[in-house]
Amino acid sequence: MQRDEKIGMRPSSLNTLFRPVTALSGVGPRIGSLIEKLTGPNVVDLLWHLPSGIIDRRRTPKLMEAPIGEVSSFIVRVESHYPSHNKRQPYKVICSNDTGRLTLVFFRVRKDYISATLPPGSDKIISGKIEKFDGELQISHPDYIGDPEDADNILRVEPIYPMTSGLSVKVFGKSVGNVLNTLPILEEWLDLALFRTESWPSWNSAVKAIHNPQSENDLDTCSPARRRLAYDELLANQLTLALIRQAAQKQAGHPIVGDGRLRKKIMTGLSFSLTDSQNEALTEIESDMASKYRMLRLLQGDVGSGKTIVSIIAMLNAVESGFQAVLMAPTEILARQHYSTLLKLTKGIELRIALLTGREKGKVRQAVLGDLKSARTNIIVGTHALFQEDVIYADLGIVIIDEQHRFGVHQRLALTEKGKGCDMLVMTATPIPRTLMLTAYGDMDITQLREKPAGRKAITTRVVSVDRIARVVDRIQDNINKGNQIFWICPIIEELQSQDLAAAKYRFDYLKKIFREHVGLIHGRMTKNEKDSVMSDFNKGKIKVLVATTIIEVGIDISNATIMIIEQAERFGLSQLHQLRGRVGRSEQPSSCLLMYKKPINGIARKRLEVMRSTNDGFVIAEEDLKLRGSGELLGTRQSGLPVFRVANILDHADLLSTAHKDVDMLLKKDPGLKTKRGLALRNLLYLFEREIAIQNLKSG
Repeated sequence: MQRDEKIGMRPSSLNTLFRPVTALSGVGPRIGSLIEKLTGPNVVDLLWHLPSGIIDRRRTPKLMEAPIGEVSSFIVRVESHYPSHNKRQPYKVICSNDTGRLTLVFFRVRKDYISATLPPGSDKIISGKIEKFDGELQISHPDYIGDPEDADNILRVEPIYPMTSGLSVKVFGKSVGNVLNTLPILEEWLDLALFRTESWPSWNSAVKAIHNPQSENDLDTCSPARRRLAYDELLANQLTLALIRQAAQKQAGHPIVGDGRLRKKIMTGLSFSLTDSQNEALTEIESDMASKYRMLRLLQGDVGSGKTIVSIIAMLNAVESGFQAVLMAPTEILARQHYSTLLKLTKGIELRIALLTGREKGKVRQAVLGDLKSARTNIIVGTHALFQEDVIYADLGIVIIDEQHRFGVHQRLALTEKGKGCDMLVMTATPIPRTLMLTAYGDMDITQLREKPAGRKAITTRVVSVDRIARVVDRIQDNINKGNQIFWICPIIEELQSQDLAAAKYRFDYLKKIFREHVGLIHGRMTKNEKDSVMSDFNKGKIKVLVATTIIEVGIDISNATIMIIEQAERFGLSQLHQLRGRVGRSEQPSSCLLMYKKPINGIARKRLEVMRSTNDGFVIAEEDLKLRGSGELLGTRQSGLPVFRVANILDHADLLSTAHKDVDMLLKKDPGLKTKRGLALRNLLYLFEREIAIQNLKSG
């Protein structure tokens, strides 16, 4: 057994896979750093870097019948050399066999090397891509040159891997081969009935098969070896989340049961009634909070579904019981908006609410920290600053995290360390397809808000070419005259030389000439004070048209804004478009979204815009986004909250995910400690995919 601080005791059978890549034969520091950059630091990482194609060197046609542009291999006799007397001219070697002539072409090559490698009169086996130049067959810089007795080593299928600059496929392939030669034989961890039904190879055989493809079919995500390894990865994912959840459900919490006095005051002041969906969510949340175990729940709701008021009532429930509450947002703009909303809703109620972001410094920060530590503060709102080392809570009862997709499982666990046994409610306005829900949030209980508050009207969405911008501007003027406000979203903040994108600054200057002081600009490179000033003017109605980058994508709530214009909408993902559209339609006024595209537009982009035009349902949109872009890019950029799979493909292996989920559920009912023969084998699987956190929770549980 080998001790590792991160993962505890790892079985010695896996030691060979957890050596640094420099432990491989022929891999020194320079090559090792390139391999580490490409795959990761350990030998095991090479196993998960899969071939993307093949070169089939088994093709040995007659020379005159060799397919142009394809790789072929030939046994030829070297006839003559024609060295170059000009550096720009190639060195040529003429070869032939009884089926034709072949010219080998070399640029910037040493004469002594070529002479020694291809001596006239010798027979050689040559492999490379066939080209035709001036009517003659040629191979430029053959991939392989060897003696005929080397045919078995050359006439085979060679896997091609995605590479990084400075690292050759040949060197990497040799390293992979070294790993495969020392691959351990491990006990089977699959359910035997599934293993037999699917007719899958063993783990060892599957790994070897996937790195030795014999045809294009072997590279397919549906090949037996790929499906076997994809299932292994999904099984490790589901087992990890289930073990974390199992451990969390055993952790003692604080039974929190409020008396309802603060909730009653809040509800009396609201101008609307809660939806059935909101009331059901509160019933689930309050039941969790009243339990003797910690709450770990995800509150998922489409834009405008009313998550904020649900989270506020949950915090008041904690405060009524004598605990403190935290509300954390991913950006300072959203944190300040939450703070403002809380102050407005709790006006006249005896409640101390504070704000802590990176901007609060010096005496102001110290005062906030002092009030927190002494329990004078009941609720605090902020950003990551809430969880810095010097922030100490008197008695933290509940942590609420807004926009959950910014945080992964490790972050979720770390954020609760500030309060022993405190409850956690995390929220996201990004509808997530069921498959991704299982892979990212399987450690949590899930509540969904599927209703919109009464009075909310569907947003009318139209798609137009940017060529019609003059008509769009006329429409803006009509709406300004009616007292409405408009968001105008641009993808970047500075003009590119290629002029591919309409920059926010450029668009701001254009619109300012027309609407003068009624136009404002906000983007990520502005100072915090500048952003606050612009948002304040927009909120007060001084600014009628706000030109912005996607900084306003999440959470900004301006009820008087009724039009969302997204320029070059074809460049955005579906979920991001839906989030942006959700910034309007937040009142009883009719609202609309205009998706402006730049010609020419490709098929996938056109499909995205059509989906947006046809539905306002975020869950439908999320499913379509997954189909169009895949799980890795579902949220616009790769986010830490979504696992990045190295072997599994969520779209192609959705059926395997469902099977893995059921398998883990049944397994842990019978063997919660993974102590049976299969359970111990599954521990190997967790180590293989470096799910250290699962082992830690297994031991602590």
